[in-house]
Amino acid sequence: MRYGMLPPRERDGMLDALRAMPEFLAERFGALPEEVANRPEPDGAFSPVEHCWHLADLEREGYAARIARLLAETEPALPDFDGGRIAAERQYRTRSLAAAIEAFREARRANLAAFARLAEADWSRAGQQEGVGKVSLCDLPAMMAEHDRTHREEIESWQRSRV
Repeated sequence: MRYGMLPPRERDGMLDALRAMPEFLAERFGALPEEVANRPEPDGAFSPVEHCWHLADLEREGYAARIARLLAETEPALPDFDGGRIAAERQYRTRSLAAAIEAFREARRANLAAFARLAEADWSRAGQQEGVGKVSLCDLPAMMAEHDRTHREEIESWQRSRV
């Protein structure tokens, strides 16, 4: 659902959910010992630290870059963000969980502030995203919310498997 087509109450709810994701990560993963946070999953799913770094990097290099380019360019070609490849290349499992959560928190805060500064006409600025097609600024909050929802489900499943 396009953010711009939502009624104001639903827009506010979507933004509230986006604001809440960093705390969700902190609540679920913040107290994990390093050996648990960095342990690879047998099925190839992201470990806790991989989830957090993936979200931080996507927020900065995916969403923030898309926002900036959609505002600055006419019909930009937006690259895909290959999260699995980037996780392997950057060796997320060797990195700090706390730093990942904080990096995500700061990047999400910056993106939400960017949305708050948009003029009404800016929301319709569009480009072509690799593997997706036409994407407008008004599509990004919903894309972010859907991506968060997927990670929330994966994280809750991970937690249930530990009980």
